[in-house]
Amino acid sequence: MSEPQALYKVEGPIGIITLNRTDTRNAFSWEMVRLIQQFLDEASADDKIKVLILTANGAAFCAGADVREFAEGRLRGWVFKNFMWEGLHHLNLTLTEDMDKPIIAAVNGPAIGAGMDMALACDMRVSSDKAKFAESYINMGIIAGDGGAYLLSRLVGIPKALELMLTGDMLSAEEAFALGIVNKVVPHERLLAETMVLAEKIASKPPLAVRMMKRSVYQAQNSSFRSHLDCVSSHNAMLSETEDHQEAASAFMEKRKPTFKGK
Repeated sequence: MSEPQALYKVEGPIGIITLNRTDTRNAFSWEMVRLIQQFLDEASADDKIKVLILTANGAAFCAGADVREFAEGRLRGWVFKNFMWEGLHHLNLTLTEDMDKPIIAAVNGPAIGAGMDMALACDMRVSSDKAKFAESYINMGIIAGDGGAYLLSRLVGIPKALELMLTGDMLSAEEAFALGIVNKVVPHERLLAETMVLAEKIASKPPLAVRMMKRSVYQAQNSSFRSHLDCVSSHNAMLSETEDHQEAASAFMEKRKPTFKGK
């Protein structure tokens, strides 16, 4: 029996999803997308999970679409449309808009095309010093089709995003860091450990406030400043009624470490 194309495990309050289609450099398949989506849904419904990490086995993070399917004519026309809309787009919408819990991409190797877009759809990115990044769609005669044109331009600005998308140039981990695409670059052998440090730090914070903080940041991208201020004042009105807020205030006054329950 072949190994699952994606894996899921829980370490304390951290859920870890690992791409595991190493024979194709973790190129997307319907089955891999289905499993990632299943794991995201499970983690979303599990109150014990506070933060998610998305990473991969093997030498690559994700090679994007499987070029063999393009070459053999199996990924074209409406088949291609459905694979994107029903599969990859649903996945990235979950990562960016539907999942309130923070998601950190631990990028272990090349993130190419739709693989880079999936990393961009995560809330933060910790990169191995062996990782590389490319919006390589143009080299296949197609356009950035999994959110890259939307997400990358918001990170680096339109001129730089267009340069990267129109040339298909590969970025090193350090170049990606300099552009603000990744949060930090760490030694390859320390990737998961360093990502866990960040995940555990976030997981130690009041969970409801963490989730509303993420939601408010994304809502702000498509709101006027006035609407944003109205929204966050409503969020804070609700948060001020929670046990976690009361515990944080009490712990501050008593000079002790707070204990949060997420209520």
